[in-house]
Amino acid sequence: MSLAPRAVLVRRTTEYEELLARHGTHGQAAFFLSSRGRSIDEVARRHRHTEQALADVAAAVPLQWRRSRVERADLDRFLFAPEDVVVVVGQDGLVANAAKYLSGQPVVGIDTDPGRNPGVLVRHRPSDAAALLRAAASPGGAADELTMVEAVADDTQRLLALNEIYLGPSGHQTARYRLGPDAPDDAPAEPQASSGVLVGTGTGATGWLRSLWQERRSTLRLPAPTDRRLLWFVREAWPSPVTGTSLVAGELGRGQGLRLTVESDRLVAFGDGMEADALELTWGQTVRLGISPTSLRLTV
Repeated sequence: MSLAPRAVLVRRTTEYEELLARHGTHGQAAFFLSSRGRSIDEVARRHRHTEQALADVAAAVPLQWRRSRVERADLDRFLFAPEDVVVVVGQDGLVANAAKYLSGQPVVGIDTDPGRNPGVLVRHRPSDAAALLRAAASPGGAADELTMVEAVADDTQRLLALNEIYLGPSGHQTARYRLGPDAPDDAPAEPQASSGVLVGTGTGATGWLRSLWQERRSTLRLPAPTDRRLLWFVREAWPSPVTGTSLVAGELGRGQGLRLTVESDRLVAFGDGMEADALELTWGQTVRLGISPTSLRLTV
């Protein structure tokens, strides 16, 4: 007997909850903000909207379905199942946070604060949840297949991201490594010293990737979220007698990869700002960055 779908509601702690955790009571939090010329009213209003959205979405889950909730901070410890329908209730960035832990499950993005969130990934209102859940669980349900980027290390560590993967030093030191195409003919790699490498998708082309693209006045064409293309940039490459700057930007298509060999004590790779869940790499290790075979199925 096949299992009924499970609706997994993904949320993150609100600003109001963070204030209460720090200050203990509503009154103390209000006093803290007022002493800095701010009011708690707007923060509390957004919290109420989020809680109401979560209640509305939970009520829309079919009675025969199973259900679960997970906080953003616990995503790396939550076990998603193949039959899950993932409902992200919050901001666009929360979809990206969840995406790296999925393997093809459909995702529904619910916007808790229309007008404040861009709504690129959380495209729907809580009132649409019932219809969206049915559509997501139906075979052949309409969905956008958003391209993801992956990093695979030579010790089999693997990292996925929806927006971008950053690879570099964990602090503000200079990273040393060799960078080149991941080609079968063992194309030569260039020794480099920089503050890191960023590889991003079309979904990430509205954020960090775009800022680098604009800063460089790049002539590369930014990808769309469903394009099977990635762009990459080296940040602040430093020329010296032993390090070069000829490979500082490029595009990766299907079957293409970027190969980086570490020549520093410790580098990290993390995706979509989740620094706490990073790959750690050390001297001599090699990591390949490219298009992931896994896409994010975002219900439309």
